[in-house]
Amino acid sequence: MAKQERGLRFQPTGGTKAPQVPTGKKQRLTIERLANDGRGIAFVEGRTWFVAGSLAGEEVEARVLNAHGKVVEARTERVFQPSDMRRPAPCKHFGRCGGCSVQHISHDEQLALKQRMLAEQLIRVAGIEPDEWAAPLTGPEFAYRRRARVAVRWDAKAKRLDVGFRAASSQDIIGIDECPVLVQALQPIMTQLPALLRQFSKPQVLGHVELFSGSAPAVLLRHTAPLAEADLALLQGFCLTHQAQLWLHGEGAPQPVDPSQTLGYPLEQWGLQLAYRPGDFIQVNAVVNAAMIAQAMEWLAPQADERILDLFCGLGNFALPLARQVRQVVAVEGVATMVERATANAMSNDLHNVQFVQADLSQPLADAGWAAERFSAVLLDPPRDGAFEVVRKVAALGAERLLYVSCNPATLARDTVELIKQGYRLKRAGILDMFPQTAHVEAMALFEASK
Repeated sequence: MAKQERGLRFQPTGGTKAPQVPTGKKQRLTIERLANDGRGIAFVEGRTWFVAGSLAGEEVEARVLNAHGKVVEARTERVFQPSDMRRPAPCKHFGRCGGCSVQHISHDEQLALKQRMLAEQLIRVAGIEPDEWAAPLTGPEFAYRRRARVAVRWDAKAKRLDVGFRAASSQDIIGIDECPVLVQALQPIMTQLPALLRQFSKPQVLGHVELFSGSAPAVLLRHTAPLAEADLALLQGFCLTHQAQLWLHGEGAPQPVDPSQTLGYPLEQWGLQLAYRPGDFIQVNAVVNAAMIAQAMEWLAPQADERILDLFCGLGNFALPLARQVRQVVAVEGVATMVERATANAMSNDLHNVQFVQADLSQPLADAGWAAERFSAVLLDPPRDGAFEVVRKVAALGAERLLYVSCNPATLARDTVELIKQGYRLKRAGILDMFPQTAHVEAMALFEASK
């Protein structure tokens, strides 16, 4: 019989202080359930263990990564009794690389895990469920990521350049020669990048490398001192071979080596092309991003005579498709350079019914001039800390419909409580599988004003 789920257990205060669990220690554990980040949870001698790479019901041997107080973080080294949910990890770097932490679970089970995370937060924090649960919005589970940051570090003592991704719970760099979640256009670049950088005469000036795929592949190199001419020539030849743009980031903002080159991505369903620069926020999953916009349009059901407010608008990812369908869009963003870029995107797409405004959305809306007129509907896509100040006053905007796109179920649930106080009802909600093979949960929720 399965053990009953329980809360985290800690030893009571008082008595003799137990010695700290040493890093590297191996411990046999029974995993009782999964945490919200996909790690298994076990309990031993009053300590709570969070074990990466384990599943509920499994008997595993785990190695301690670090410990503090009554919490121990560990990594699965051996599985004695595997769960029925377990599958062979598709990537050979699984367990060492810090990304893709749940690829040992089938994709269907990953979706079920994310759905449970969202539902549990809404019930625990807000005490509600939506009137309707939407099916998960999904795309390919591999070859989806169009952006990646590659860590680079010169080890002066070993005279070695480490190139790869950060290890789990560590600043160590795991050498990577393949990454199955990268889009196909970036995979050969990723495979050959370490060998290229190790040819540099001055590898100690390298910071990190970012890879992009959109209207063209692009390689951005962060450097802490000017590159040697020979090293720059190597890099230019590498990018020419891969038909990729080259961007350099020294002092100031990133710049393309060829000033005529620009980066962008299409939203084909709406006949749009959005330009961006390295450092701008874009969704990493192009397929799910397009499906997310389409679902937002379906749920929000904008009408031709309506005035819509888009908060945390970024480059115009939602605002520009909305402008194709309504009378006017007011789009608000906190970062001034993103407002400039979004305005340029509207002009280049011949859209003149959208106004982009810069404003600090962590502050109350009361004094915002753009909020003085009423709106038929509001769309918001805030960062992980949510939109608490915005939703506290959203009813004053007169919106009958509000669409909330969230990258953190905890703050969505917190803001849901406030929206209910404002007189809204949670009509529909569902997860967006923006990051397959990870425990990261994105969600969409539709609220309607109570009649």
